[in-house]
Amino acid sequence: MSWDKHISLPCWKIYAATIASILLGFILTLILIRMYNYFTLKLCYSQTILRGKTVIITGANSGIGKETAIDMARREARVIMACRNVEAAEKIKEQIITKTKNANILVRKLDLSSLKSVREFAKNINDNEERLDILIHNAGMADTFRKQVTEDGLEITMATNQYGPFLLTHLLIDLLKRSKPSRIVVVASELYKFAKLNLNNPNPIHGFPGYLYYVSKYANILFTLELARRLEGTGVTANCLHPGMIDSGIWRNVPFPFNIPLWLIVKTCFKTTKEGAQTTIYCAVSQALPLANGKYYRECQEAKLSSHITDELLAKKYWEICENLVQLKKEDPHI
Repeated sequence: MSWDKHISLPCWKIYAATIASILLGFILTLILIRMYNYFTLKLCYSQTILRGKTVIITGANSGIGKETAIDMARREARVIMACRNVEAAEKIKEQIITKTKNANILVRKLDLSSLKSVREFAKNINDNEERLDILIHNAGMADTFRKQVTEDGLEITMATNQYGPFLLTHLLIDLLKRSKPSRIVVVASELYKFAKLNLNNPNPIHGFPGYLYYVSKYANILFTLELARRLEGTGVTANCLHPGMIDSGIWRNVPFPFNIPLWLIVKTCFKTTKEGAQTTIYCAVSQALPLANGKYYRECQEAKLSSHITDELLAKKYWEICENLVQLKKEDPHI
């Protein structure tokens, strides 16, 4: 009699054991990631007060943008919440006022995917604000599969995450210079490491939206580095950062059934929005980096960028491409 007949298990038991092993490995991995995040988390302990200062935060009605707005309000800043959904932002504004006792909070309409909206917002700011001390490019869009093209013919992920902020920075730069020393803070991501920017196709309207989020973060860093070089000596600094993987609304567009395992990963491993806002806050207010320019931060400390994204020639070429894509005019401020 063959030994196989005595030691072999029914197929369903083998499958069950395999699935159980995979699930156990998955759970252990989540636990290890959670522990790693806990022990490496850094917080911003700066006591800087921003009384008399004006801060603009894009996408300030949710996620880390909201937490950043709360922090800036507690520091007594004049906070301008630049948001696409004004109705939602007004509700959050009232919450921030109640929580911080700072009534100097404003909501202004801004849809970064629309060049017209960016220009209207910038005109409002330039016409009505005496100063701008901190500009925080926080708003971001991530979609997995849905392809969209804006009214300007731009791929919507790249328009929202890169081209809108690029134009807005140009239109507000004179106000930032008059308010020096001032800071520009760009929320980027470590996901840039998995992306590549194609200068021959900078407006990839047929690209895969999920991947284009990575590309937009690559573009954010490239933009920040070139911006910093161009602003050297002006009293305006530009730095970017990786906030970490955050449990925020940016993941709401992930479709079923992919959202099921993602939900478990997000709730188990990702930072809270308050934790995720810490490096943004650090870059905006820390007295440890008033002259820092063209740097990349992670966990409230400077981090090293991959060599392929620090190519100055690439950054200059991309800058010129962005100028064309956002239809920068001769009469607009140029950096």
